[in-house]
Amino acid sequence: MRILHTMIRCGDLDRSIDFYTNVLGMQLLRRKDYPEGKFTLAFVGYGDESEQAAIELTYNWGVDSYEMGSGFGHVAIEVDDAYAACDEIKRRGGTVTREAGPMKGGTTVIAFVCDPDGYKIELIQKKS
Repeated sequence: MRILHTMIRCGDLDRSIDFYTNVLGMQLLRRKDYPEGKFTLAFVGYGDESEQAAIELTYNWGVDSYEMGSGFGHVAIEVDDAYAACDEIKRRGGTVTREAGPMKGGTTVIAFVCDPDGYKIELIQKKS
């Protein structure tokens, strides 16, 4: 067994695809409209879905925002250098909500950014 994808709903699909591809450096893996169901799915990730998990962006036609709720935490991405990743994300127009630094009570270097819909993404620096 393996994790295939994580689904999140977005209010503006093109804006979300732009964030995940141009700010976080993922690729648009596939996109398909479902006219009868009135929704569009787009899958983004860092590699082929046969080898890596992806994020499924779900756009329900006519819905432009969602309530976050209290159950969702974040999506985590491993990076080589969290400090450099934050600088690059800001340069590309992304929002860093917690600058890179050691996690509270630990030594692992982390940072947090938000996507256009407010979903939190944790950057975890690869241990050397």
